[in-house]
This record gives sequence, C-alpha cells and structure tokens, in this order.
Amino acid sequence: MQTLSNIDSLLHFSPEILLVIFAAAVIILDLIVKDDESVAVAYLSLVGLGCVFAAVLIIHFSFRNPVSLFEGMIRLDEFSTFFKILLLLATAATVLFSLRSEELDARLKGEYYALLLAITLGMFLMASSTNLLMIFISLETVSLTSYILAGFLTHSPRSSEAAFKYITYGAVASGTMLFGLSLLFGMAGTGDLTQIGGRLTELLASGEVAPLAVLIAITFVLAGVGYKIASVPFHMWSPDVYEGAPIPITAFLSVASKSAGFALFIRFFYTGFGATGLMEAVDWPFMLAIVSALTMTVGNLAALPQQNVKRLLAYSSIAHGGYLLMGGVLLTSEGVGAILFYLLVYLFMNLGAFYVVILVANEIGSETTDGYRGLSSRAPLVAWAMVIFLVSLAGIPPFAGFFGKWILFTAVLEQGYYWLALVGLLNSVISLYYYARIVKAMFFEDAGAEAASVSFSTGTFALLSVFVIPTIFIGFLNIFYTFSNISVSVIPMQ
Repeated sequence: MQTLSNIDSLLHFSPEILLVIFAAAVIILDLIVKDDESVAVAYLSLVGLGCVFAAVLIIHFSFRNPVSLFEGMIRLDEFSTFFKILLLLATAATVLFSLRSEELDARLKGEYYALLLAITLGMFLMASSTNLLMIFISLETVSLTSYILAGFLTHSPRSSEAAFKYITYGAVASGTMLFGLSLLFGMAGTGDLTQIGGRLTELLASGEVAPLAVLIAITFVLAGVGYKIASVPFHMWSPDVYEGAPIPITAFLSVASKSAGFALFIRFFYTGFGATGLMEAVDWPFMLAIVSALTMTVGNLAALPQQNVKRLLAYSSIAHGGYLLMGGVLLTSEGVGAILFYLLVYLFMNLGAFYVVILVANEIGSETTDGYRGLSSRAPLVAWAMVIFLVSLAGIPPFAGFFGKWILFTAVLEQGYYWLALVGLLNSVISLYYYARIVKAMFFEDAGAEAASVSFSTGTFALLSVFVIPTIFIGFLNIFYTFSNISVSVIPMQ
C-alpha cells in the first residue's frame, strides 16, 4: 500500500478539511445573522455536508487504490468511504430533525451545528485511523463534542445530568483505554495497527510476552470501544444520556456514534488482532461472544418496563449493539459485511423511529407511551410509519430489520456459534413485547375525549418517507449489502 507524506495527503484529506471550514463558516454566519434568521446556519450546515459528500465520492472514484495518509496515521479505502457516507447521512438527518425540534434554543443554533460538523470530523477519523495515537485522538474528539451536545439544553436539569454522567463514564473509559493502548505499544514497539498483530505473534511464540498480558491490554482497549457502542458492561451511561439529551442528539448518538464505534472496532480487532497465531494464543473472539450475548440480553430485559420512549429506544439501541457484535465475533468477511449491512439498515429504521418521537413530542408534548395513545386516529400516517420502524427493529419480515438479522445469524451459524445465534433469536422474541406496547398504545388505547387531532405538513411526511421507503424495500434490493461486501475486501485479514 502506498504511504503518502503529509503534504501529499492533503488532497485526499479534503473531506475532513471541508468539515473544518464549514464548521468555522457556521459560527461566523451565526454572528452575522439575526436570531429570527438562525435557520440559515442549518442550511449552511446542509450545504457543507453536501460538499463533503461530493468530495468523498470524487476521491473515491478518482483514487481507486487504498492509500495510507500522513505517514501511516490514517487509511483511505473503500471501508472508510462506506462509513463516511453513512455518517454524513446520519448527520444530515440530525440537522433536519433539529430544524423540526422545538427543544433547541434558536439563539444557540450556530454553536450547535458547528459541533455537529466537528463531531462528524472526529467520526471520520475514527473510521480511518490505523495508528494507536490517532485512534485515541479521534475517539476523544468525538467524546468531548458528544458531552457538550448531550447537555445542550442548559435550562433542563435532566440534560445537565445527562452530560455530567456522560463525561464521568467517558473519562473512566478513556483512561482505561489509554492504559491498554500504552500496554500494546510497550509490547509491540509500534503504534501501527498493521504491524502490531505480527509482532505480538512473534513475541508470544518466543515467550517474551505472556498471553495474559495481551488479553489484559485488549480488555482495556475494549473498555473504550465498548463505551462508544454501549456494550455491556460499559452501557450504564446510555439510558440516562439518551433520555436527557435533545431528541435529535439522542437519535444521532444512537446511530452515528454507534456506527463510528463499530468502524473503530473493526479496524482495531481485524487489522491489529486478526493474525492466526495471535488468535491461537489469545481467544478474544470468545470473550466478544460473551459480551455480545450479555449486551443484547441486558438491553432487551431492561427495556421491558420502560415507559419513556427515548429511554426504551436507548435500551433497544444497546440490544442492537449486541446483535452487531455477533458479526464482530467472526474473523470472516461475511461477519464484517453483515455488520455493515445491519448498520445501514439500522440507520433508516432507528432514525425514523426517533423522528416520530420528535413529532409526537412537538405536537403532544409527551415522551412517554401514554402520549402515543390513540395516535392512529389523530395522525394515522405517522402511526403506521412508527409501526413499520418498530416491526423492522424487532426483526419481523418483510422489513429491512429482518434481512439484517438474517444475514447476521447466518454468518454466526456458518462459523458454528449455535448458542450465540440461539441467544440472539430469544432476545429478538423478547424485544417484540416492548415494541408491541407502543403499537398497542397507538391503535388499541383511547387518547381521551380532550385529545385533538394532529396535523403535519407535507414536508414532515416527505422526510418521514425518506426513512419508511428504505425500511420497507432495502431488504429486497441487496444493493447496499453488495457495497458492504466490497468495503470489507480492503481490510487486511492476517
């Protein structure tokens, strides 16, 4: 693979540079426009995301071969391109959600959208990093920005509590991960992920490094990565943060943050620890299988008694992280391809569900299941859209979520993890209960005589259809899964 110098890397790094430029432009524009024109900064953010999207595609089609940028710090390949596009879609959807949300203070929109662009930059780097130092810097860029966005509702004690808990858990996870990275660097003598696996294999074979030391280092690193994907036992922050943060940020964290976390997870474990000799000495896939089973079980069981829909979807997000980890257990391109396909499916169905939460919160003023009573008679199109999203999240055919789980379960069964597939199947059945409670409230419970009908604009339904249509048809098209497999092919399997 070609390794470019710092100067030569700048052209390939143009999407990230554009994010920085537009983040600064958003802040400057916010200083110029009046409060009643604050929507302009949102539109500028969307223009910026469109320019970044165009830059990503131009670079992707102009430079076909993978290259290593900045002397090996980050890698530009089809895998990183896949996640950049996914993250741009999630960020653009969050900007549109924020325009619809009534929670956010219009006077603070400039800082808000600039932070969204900044966190997208950090997530880009998470998907591309191939050096231990760059991994930590990108992770901290995302984390620090997330803390601010989670506590953006300064007038809300619940939001301030969410930010405080988020930063407390995040500080512990970051410190633990940094210690693990320092152990790996000390043992391997390099921060390059492509070299760590081979060197550790040689040291384990010669007896210079004990398998337990490598396992401890991997466990510490997993604390930081597991914190971003909200896997057990690093999930404690998720429900409180999801409930207290603004709804658009909750939606963003549930999809974009999880996607970036899995991008880093795949880079780290498959590029750095996919060596056969290392696998024979340290059986970390079995440890991940246990974490996967616990994550989906804890997430689904904790979601059962929840009445707040944001908190319910938070535990649901934890459970879906467990399903995704099933693909991470496998050292095959099929397993990683299943993760990428499921993340794309999850983007549409989970963001769609949160968009309905925003609409209900705006019109009815409630985030609990009681606010959804009789929604089918007051806003039937919105209610039916929510049914599609929830049924897809539960993994019921013929919607996209079913095909995502089908591919994951098939990949796991082919590798002989029958017990893990059984745990996943049982958890999918459990999830039906709490998803069905929302459906029951919308269609089979009376909202009361004082409840008025709810009307939504044409733009609202147009944006809703952006998520409904892929959720219905994505499983049949298979275009995205093909792209996922192409992206996986560039990850070095040692």
